[in-house]
Amino acid sequence: MPGYYGHIQDIDVSLYRGAYQIQGMYLNKLDSSTQKQTPFFTVNDLDISIQWKALFHGRLVGKLIFNTPKLIFTKDRAELNDVKKDTNSFQKVLKDFMPLKINRFEINNGSIHYVDAGASPKVDISLQQLHVLAENLTNVENGKVELPSTLAATANVYGGTLALNMKMDFLSEKTRFDLNADVKNVNLALLNDFLKAYGGFDVNKGSLGLYTEFAAKDGKYVGYVKPVIKDLKVLGPQDRHDNILQKAWEVIVGAAAGILKNHKEQQIATKVSIEGAFGKSSTNVVDAIWELLRNAFIQALMPSIDNQINLSSVNNAEPEHKTFFQKLFGKKDDKKKK
Repeated sequence: MPGYYGHIQDIDVSLYRGAYQIQGMYLNKLDSSTQKQTPFFTVNDLDISIQWKALFHGRLVGKLIFNTPKLIFTKDRAELNDVKKDTNSFQKVLKDFMPLKINRFEINNGSIHYVDAGASPKVDISLQQLHVLAENLTNVENGKVELPSTLAATANVYGGTLALNMKMDFLSEKTRFDLNADVKNVNLALLNDFLKAYGGFDVNKGSLGLYTEFAAKDGKYVGYVKPVIKDLKVLGPQDRHDNILQKAWEVIVGAAAGILKNHKEQQIATKVSIEGAFGKSSTNVVDAIWELLRNAFIQALMPSIDNQINLSSVNNAEPEHKTFFQKLFGKKDDKKKK
């Protein structure tokens, strides 16, 4: 992998089950001018083996199990284009490790970090205790089903939890999947370094929920993201040493949150619809504002997945044409027919 330095501590072979284990592996991003290394990926144990179960279906395929992996995205060290390129390079490395097609992929006790050492304060946010299980990636089973492959993931997120479920056709030339995910009960006070670095404020209390559904086929996708903030309190004892300008800004943030809060449900929420084609996207920010106003003054968004997006939604998505008052006071139509 050009631009990286890597090392493997040990390799064990298990002939009786057609497997071997790579232990103590790491990859660091290498700065070509300074020769400094930035941590990128580590894994305690990588188990590579034949999936014997697939032999009963007449297929010779493999499986990968990552035990305690850690992936670190560092600001100014891993841009989005670099991530895509690096991912493709890493896939080639794995293909050299395992010449068979991968049918089962699992991550145990993983973590994903985003680090911005140049921010003030320093930002290091992460998902912890990540578990990912992807199965039937080569369509060994259920080959006639439209979305035969599955992926499920769970993780801990600052006192809350993440859950993701996805059905897909991994072998399709054009991306095809049906995904839903939710993040529940994230303690916003534990994210104060992130909020202070990028928002200029911190919070005394509050919890975050995030609910999303997406579907894609034939090069198009449609979905939504619905964030819900409950019991938000910006000012608190943590602000007693802040300067006057910092306190003034946090008063403004707290006042804005109070205006947009649905007082019955004690929450701030909106729903952002997203649709488009791969390579370009259309996020309806205006609709997000209408939803925010509706939640504040008319009715609260339900803190849950709406179960309204599937593959048939991709070609049936139609833009809404409503006036300001229709959007703000009109009847909700969140539960569209599938």
